[in-house]
Amino acid sequence: MRDASPKTTYLKDYAVPDYLIHRVALHVVLDEENTLVTSRLTLTRNPASRSMDTALVLVGENLNLQRIVLNDDSELGDKDYLQTADTLTIYNVPQQQPFVLTISNTINPKINTALEGLYLSNGMFCTQCEAEGFRKITYFLDRPDVMATFTTTLVADKTRYPVLLSNGNKIAHGDDANNQHWVTWEDPFAKPCYLFALVAGQLECIEDHFTTQSGRTISLQIFVEPQDTDKCAHAMQSLQNSMRWDEQVYGREYDLDLYMIVAVSHFNMGAMENKGLNVFNTKFVLARPDTATDSDYEHIEGVIAHEYFHNWTGNRITCRDWFQLSLKEGFTVFRDQEFTGDRTSKAVKRIEDVTMLRTRQFAEDAGPLAHPIRPDAYIEINNFYTLTIYEKGAEVVRMIHTLLGAEGFRKGSDLYFARHDGQAVTCEDFVKAMEAANAADLSQFRRWYSQAGTPVLTVSHAYNASTQTLTLTLAQQCPPTPGQAVKEPLHIPVKVGLIYPDGSVAPCQLEGVASQPEVILQLTQAQQDFVFTGLSAAPAISLLRGFSAPVKLVMERSLEELAFLLSHDSDTFNRWEAGQQLVGQVVTGLIADIQNNRELRLDPILIKAFEQVISQPWEDLSYFSLLLSLPSESYLAEQMPIIDVVAIHTAREFVKRSLAEQLQNALQTLYLNNHRDESGCFDAGAIGRRRIKNTCLNYLCSLDDPAIKNWAYQQFKTAKNMTDQMAALTVMVNNPHTARRQCLADFYQQWQHEALVIDKWFALQASSPDPAAFATVQALMTHPAFDLGTPNRVRALIGAFSQANPLHFHAANGQGYQFLADQIIALNTLNPQVASRMIGALTSWRRYDEGRQALMTAQLERIIATEAISKDVYEIASKSLA
Repeated sequence: MRDASPKTTYLKDYAVPDYLIHRVALHVVLDEENTLVTSRLTLTRNPASRSMDTALVLVGENLNLQRIVLNDDSELGDKDYLQTADTLTIYNVPQQQPFVLTISNTINPKINTALEGLYLSNGMFCTQCEAEGFRKITYFLDRPDVMATFTTTLVADKTRYPVLLSNGNKIAHGDDANNQHWVTWEDPFAKPCYLFALVAGQLECIEDHFTTQSGRTISLQIFVEPQDTDKCAHAMQSLQNSMRWDEQVYGREYDLDLYMIVAVSHFNMGAMENKGLNVFNTKFVLARPDTATDSDYEHIEGVIAHEYFHNWTGNRITCRDWFQLSLKEGFTVFRDQEFTGDRTSKAVKRIEDVTMLRTRQFAEDAGPLAHPIRPDAYIEINNFYTLTIYEKGAEVVRMIHTLLGAEGFRKGSDLYFARHDGQAVTCEDFVKAMEAANAADLSQFRRWYSQAGTPVLTVSHAYNASTQTLTLTLAQQCPPTPGQAVKEPLHIPVKVGLIYPDGSVAPCQLEGVASQPEVILQLTQAQQDFVFTGLSAAPAISLLRGFSAPVKLVMERSLEELAFLLSHDSDTFNRWEAGQQLVGQVVTGLIADIQNNRELRLDPILIKAFEQVISQPWEDLSYFSLLLSLPSESYLAEQMPIIDVVAIHTAREFVKRSLAEQLQNALQTLYLNNHRDESGCFDAGAIGRRRIKNTCLNYLCSLDDPAIKNWAYQQFKTAKNMTDQMAALTVMVNNPHTARRQCLADFYQQWQHEALVIDKWFALQASSPDPAAFATVQALMTHPAFDLGTPNRVRALIGAFSQANPLHFHAANGQGYQFLADQIIALNTLNPQVASRMIGALTSWRRYDEGRQALMTAQLERIIATEAISKDVYEIASKSLA
């Protein structure tokens, strides 16, 4: 039975550890069902502890204790310690001097389907210790503010596990009797146990090197299963690019002699930054032009960079407690976003990041699970690896960068690294370093760390022709969130530009300040006026340029004004945003027409605006394709007080089809001009040509034109890269097409031995608007290639249906909700982390009509009532109903 009162952990209760672990010597004899772990810990009483309790309390889960020895000579008896289901309390340990505690225990990796601690993936041993997985390996002070140096010796059968890896540098190896061999690894840098890793298996190594700015040669190794060695070149290049960028932009050099990456197919997350031994989901390592899309290539480089950047922002400096998780994740996400922008297109990268933030994180902020980027409490820490912690956390760091400027931010980060290298610190320490390096006051800005919710920025303006002034009034307000009914004003940087009616740049001259092309307004009060002078005509206002703050902008604009900004705004983000708002307003009007049974007509302003975009020359074709792309159904849903999934889908499809009809000749020309075989080319030009071509194909295939449908079929059959093949298959699956079934079968036959490609095959069908989508999903659940124990496959089918197919998941009869609840209950005992992350599709039930609300809450209540419900699942489901 579930504990009726699962324990809640509070930030306010933080206390330093009573003991410190300085050195760890691990000896691990690997066996699928009976791995023997012996840990030799060198400890001292923490002089900073105020506790009067002298007992040493270690944590451990699912461990079979064998023996405990104190100071190498005294084996402890039953009266010397107390063992419970999740703790080991040892009495009478030395208080005045260091002592050594040796603990032996066994574990069973084979039955570990939760994929935390030590487990098996395709016959390979691997670990996942963040956040609290190390306690499933051995007894320990499993908290991030206990940092120790690790020496690890792995012992295993030489035939079955020829490769034995752990953190740091390899210092010794040898053979034992009975075909056993061993390897010893030493990590000289103190780290929390969540950064521990080991991997053992039949792996091939792809090796290269990197020469640091100081002249050191670093060996780079990527370990994969033998069939995947031809898919690692991009990951290796991405790692080298990341190392070079971090030296150039942040002055951070790698510290060990060896950097290793291992790709595993069973993994709950994207990747893990274990010191010197990163363990990756295969999805973010393996790529070949024929098996991975352009998007896959970009994501691989971004995730490789993210985990590498953690070496300094997460490993060398880590978080004091898990409430500070955004300290390492928010900063590192910001770093990987900037890296990808420098490597690809800054405009496209910013748009993609904001799109994800507004469609998913804003929904999180508006729901029952809203929390600050530094939470106050949690039941299960794994549930706080959220978009708020990562993506909103990155936006908070970005705002500091905006306020201080690039040079000031670099000064602040340099001071942060100098002050805190080798320490476990807090978000407050990061902000203090930024303040101290720049003589800045971020006192009010700190509220971003403690207040939940998305602020609403309301804008009004008045132009005075006689004084040639523009008065801009900004007002901020943040809706109540759970536990925070009253909000205080935030410090919000608002980047502004002005544009004259002829499209030229108007001066941004505030009273008493020199004229600039654009300015950053610092909104610190509930409402403020900003007066611009020297304006010869009323300008169009380009507000929140570059999405300078994670807020919702409320500003009345006509369709004509939005069309003007789409044609003339020099800020790439705001130009795209004008197009999104233009389409959004048109779709909103069409939704009202649908709900009132009125005839649908497309406003000619939208057609003309798109014609103007198409007629202009574009160097960045990827950005051009985004300007032509319609807002997603998820984004449109966020704009509605009560979400009508059917009306949203119908209206959006009408807009797409109408634009395709009106712009058919231009779209066909664009398609044909950019349709060429550039497989294996990943420069900006080739990527852009594929992107704009496939954007056009998506529009054109909404038309009932046999010739165009044949274009899609021919592209599918002749494509030599996954980007083009998948784009063609997608339009055939999402639109009526006679070759749909045959092409799906051909695709599976072609790629059935490539797991990551088959994930795409599952996800495409699960997210299709085809009327038979739900029946297809049910059938795919019994497909031989589907495995509920493989997180990637679960996300590809169940996740795609529940999160990327709103039309059919939210069917009025509730069958989608029941299906998802069935799978969550099945996953609950198998993999609680994956199960809890699937609940998100049900948490926004308040946004729907009363009928759907009742159906969704019934399934949440059913989940909570399940026998042996995990605390992971219980926390999300119960808070969703609160």
